[in-house]
Amino acid sequence: MKQQEITKMSDADIRDQIATTSETLEKMKLSHTVAPMENPLQIKDVRRTVARLKTELTKREAQA
Repeated sequence: MKQQEITKMSDADIRDQIATTSETLEKMKLSHTVAPMENPLQIKDVRRTVARLKTELTKREAQA
């Protein structure tokens, strides 16, 4: 997910996206531990997406 898409989202949408993406990340980590993924770089992309979402939410809360 790109930063431009994140900035257009509402606060509630960002919180929902953080929850679903974090859950996906945990599942990916677990499945990679059990059986190696074909493309483990996907974990890195999802982790960075979660970080972008959290950063945007923190930035909005600081402005309020």
